[in-house]
Amino acid sequence: MEVLYLFVPLSMLVVAGLVWAAFWAIRNNQFEDLEGPAHRILMDDDDPKIPTQGEASESDEEPAREARRSDEDSGRQ
Repeated sequence: MEVLYLFVPLSMLVVAGLVWAAFWAIRNNQFEDLEGPAHRILMDDDDPKIPTQGEASESDEEPAREARRSDEDSGRQ
């Protein structure tokens, strides 16, 4: 029973800290935009942009050349 003299004030301090944190978050607009981050994840643009005709470099053309060579080699056999 004596442990209650420790745990009741300690729990009151924890609750006071949680209430303070909640009011701090509300005052600093932490709850202003709840849907924005969820939509940003879905609309994330990780795909590389398709280069236009003038932006293609030699390194981009090399895999296409290799593919044509392997197709031609397989057609000869």
